[in-house]
Amino acid sequence: MDQEKQQNIALMRYSVISPIISGLWEDYSSLTAFFNDASAKGVLAPDGSVKHFAPQTIERWYRNYKKGGFDALIPTGRVDQGLPRKLDADLQEQIRYLKTNYPRMSAASIHRQLQDNGSIKVGTVSESTVNRYVNQLSLEMKTTTNPDMRRYERPHINEVWCGDSSVGPYLKTDDGKKHKVYIIALIDDASRFIVGIDVFFNDNFVNLMSVIKSAVAKYGRPQMFNFDNGSSYKNKQMELLAARIGSVIHYDQPYTPTQKAKIERWFRTMKDQWMSGLDIRDFHSLDELRGNLFAYVQKYNQTVHSSLNGRSPQDRYFSEPNLFHRLSDEEIDHSFLLEIERRVSADNVITIDQVEYEVDCRFSKQHIKLRYSPGLDEIYIVEADGTLTPIRLLNKVENSKVKRDKVHICRGED
Repeated sequence: MDQEKQQNIALMRYSVISPIISGLWEDYSSLTAFFNDASAKGVLAPDGSVKHFAPQTIERWYRNYKKGGFDALIPTGRVDQGLPRKLDADLQEQIRYLKTNYPRMSAASIHRQLQDNGSIKVGTVSESTVNRYVNQLSLEMKTTTNPDMRRYERPHINEVWCGDSSVGPYLKTDDGKKHKVYIIALIDDASRFIVGIDVFFNDNFVNLMSVIKSAVAKYGRPQMFNFDNGSSYKNKQMELLAARIGSVIHYDQPYTPTQKAKIERWFRTMKDQWMSGLDIRDFHSLDELRGNLFAYVQKYNQTVHSSLNGRSPQDRYFSEPNLFHRLSDEEIDHSFLLEIERRVSADNVITIDQVEYEVDCRFSKQHIKLRYSPGLDEIYIVEADGTLTPIRLLNKVENSKVKRDKVHICRGED
């Protein structure tokens, strides 16, 4: 019971006995008559209800006041408060043993185990009783099952880029249809600088990859990407991409929002500042919306941030120019390709998304590795030495005009 509640109860008790204290009980023949009358009238309790206390209770309040003054009216609680009254010494010892040796064991598991081994009969001791004792033990032993979640910040830029997506406004295009818009963004942990952002009608890996490619082309690669466990982020293609550019990926533990708190906080800021003032009726295409978002992000990056000691994210980000790990255009083009495996048919054909492509006859009936751009504009075979050889669409008509040499297994003499 908190101190304020205790004082309110003491004041209520004093209001009942105050006529005796101040000498205003002459209308009563005796103290007993006063106690009986006060009990019948009742008193307004701190919770707003009218309560009727027994005459003997009111008399005890009066005796206590005479002995110790107002402080004697303050409730002290039960003598055995905090002690597990339904748990005997043996049960307490068993629970203490389990919690000491298995600190991550929950109260529910302990209760179930005590039932299974016959220490607790069903219906005699509730799980909540065990839980209260476990909580008391945690205070005594200075242990907790709460995860250690602390605010952190990387000391240098480009150490960690945190990426995530958020639902944006609904966009009505010129054809009259409304589309849900997704915003994918990357934020640098140390500077809060938005290194990459774009708007899409789909939240998938291909769109995430385009945001990453744009960011890497501008600012180089980060040492680490920080993502959640969504399918757009946790997949083999993402792992291959990170490996090619020389970055690593850290996936957040489930139910640990603090691990990506900066990007979550930025999305909230974006919605409060950008989306809240947006009249979506003025936009009819992703390009129009994209331009408006880019303008907002540029302004955000140049605005002084309270946690950056009076600097803007842009000032903080470009304060360490030696930490930009840039890649060549060729490295970027080759790294940001999707990768699949296919088996070549006997007539040198493979199929990607139901489209047929022709490869060199030396790959006939073999399993080959392919890399391709998301739009299938560029498709390459990965040669044994790692080089990339382009392939082309199958053209059956053109192939019908190609003159082929006949293979003679045995040529006899005339």
